[in-house]
Amino acid sequence: MLKPYAAVFIGAASYGVLSTFVVLAYDRGYSLGEVVGSQQMVGFLLTAMFAWYIRRRESAGAWRRNENIRSDERGLTSLTWTQRLVLMAAGMPTAITGLFYYQSLRYIPASLAILLLFQFTWIGVVVQAVRQRKRPSLPVLISLLILFTGTLLAAGLLEKGAGSFNMLGIALGFMAAVSYTLFLLLSGKAVPKAHPAYRGMWMMLGAMLLVFALFPPRFLFDGGLWSDLTLFALLLGVFGALLPPVLFAYGVPHIGEGMAAILGAAELPMAVLLSSLILREDVTPLQWGGVVIIVFGVAYPELMRRRGKGAAAVS
Repeated sequence: MLKPYAAVFIGAASYGVLSTFVVLAYDRGYSLGEVVGSQQMVGFLLTAMFAWYIRRRESAGAWRRNENIRSDERGLTSLTWTQRLVLMAAGMPTAITGLFYYQSLRYIPASLAILLLFQFTWIGVVVQAVRQRKRPSLPVLISLLILFTGTLLAAGLLEKGAGSFNMLGIALGFMAAVSYTLFLLLSGKAVPKAHPAYRGMWMMLGAMLLVFALFPPRFLFDGGLWSDLTLFALLLGVFGALLPPVLFAYGVPHIGEGMAAILGAAELPMAVLLSSLILREDVTPLQWGGVVIIVFGVAYPELMRRRGKGAAAVS
């Protein structure tokens, strides 16, 4: 059975491969609407199948125990329409994140786009501090300083200068980080007691409907879905919509949110590594050093917390 630590690591690394698939899809001539729309559709279908499997398993287990299950007590129908609409609204920022992030890949290298998306780490801290009207702790502030330093190095700003990058692409990448922060804030509060499979399905439905409203899914009718777009949709749907939520739902409760944040940083080096190996983007040793610093910056608060607990236990 997959260990919780490995599950979270694989889930984070799965997010890291998305940018490479998107760039390859663009190289084949597919548009933003086709890429994001097909991904959201496949993601919804996969999560719906997973929810159906969970429902059947629960029903079968109850039948073996001779329990009487009513349709309004278990399964998909256990959610009210108000709860479903709330989950659909909470899932829409994921679609917005995908639109900003994937569009930024048209203007800037994938290795830079993932760095900009990763700025959600400090944006979330700022938003939380404003909401709680409480200054972040010293370890968190030190972590933010480390993150800023690592970003400057990893983005190549010190070597190439900011003027060498497309500012529209940078703005889109940063907006992706903002929308992803919004998703993290909303997803944790949207019907938290519902089963993760059902939550994921309704959130993916909301994301898909939003994308279809902005970019009508012509690929469903013009034969585009029966081309290479299907392969990219499956890859993006599996690695972006199915594996990470399922693996996180399994692993995070066992290892805690702090350790999950550390392992979640695997998304960054995976994206940069694939950008270098597959997309042939030039990633210098100094940029790799910046990636290592960013990963350390994400891990720093949790390492300090564990160190404090260890010292308290010894004393």
